[in-house]
Amino acid sequence: MTLPVAILAGGLATRLRPITEKIPKALVDVAGEPFVFRQLRYLRDQGIRRVVLCVGFLGELVQDAVGDGSQFDIDVAYSTDGDILLGTGGALKRALPLLGEHFFVLYGDSFLPVDFAPIEIAFMASGKKALMTVLKNEDRWDKSNVLFRDGNLVEYNKRDPRLEMEYIDYGLGALDGGALDTYPDDKPFDLADVYHTLSLEHQLAGYEVHQRFYEIGSHSGLKEAEMFFSRRVG
Repeated sequence: MTLPVAILAGGLATRLRPITEKIPKALVDVAGEPFVFRQLRYLRDQGIRRVVLCVGFLGELVQDAVGDGSQFDIDVAYSTDGDILLGTGGALKRALPLLGEHFFVLYGDSFLPVDFAPIEIAFMASGKKALMTVLKNEDRWDKSNVLFRDGNLVEYNKRDPRLEMEYIDYGLGALDGGALDTYPDDKPFDLADVYHTLSLEHQLAGYEVHQRFYEIGSHSGLKEAEMFFSRRVG
């Protein structure tokens, strides 16, 4: 595995209040330990060697808990929003100097039990600026927002999903840093809008996965994630 991983962990996590009033979402306890610990160990086990944590709200607490990543046998660096929360896109653009030309992107509230290696291979072979993993969700876990046909991602639209969209953004992407060239430095913007534009430009590859995702972005999601980890061996 060669690509580093950016974890977007800078949001306010308002849906998880009051849990997240004094701690960031990355440090929310999930079945006995902070969620980000579970993410980092899983990435290490996938062969990932470098992670950049994009932090904002209470990010210093994440740095204190995770450190340089040596406790997880993985190299962890940090990119900080600063005084203005930059959103998922702005935070990712700020982190580009730490990430290099190509990288994975993972949301800080997602646990995705899939094999990253074939996804990296598919992205590098696609020749496109980005790749999105997609799951045939059919509105089960959240509102479906991807039109995916015959192995091709036709359109991703988080803001205005349509009935014909049966797939959802699974939460793991791969990007060429150049995909963010036209976006402003140090200004907030949403990665979802980047993906939407790339899809319309036929520059967003799709990779279908079949395992459901787990997330801690909501109280109901947190309960499901706790059940999953409580059952999981290792």
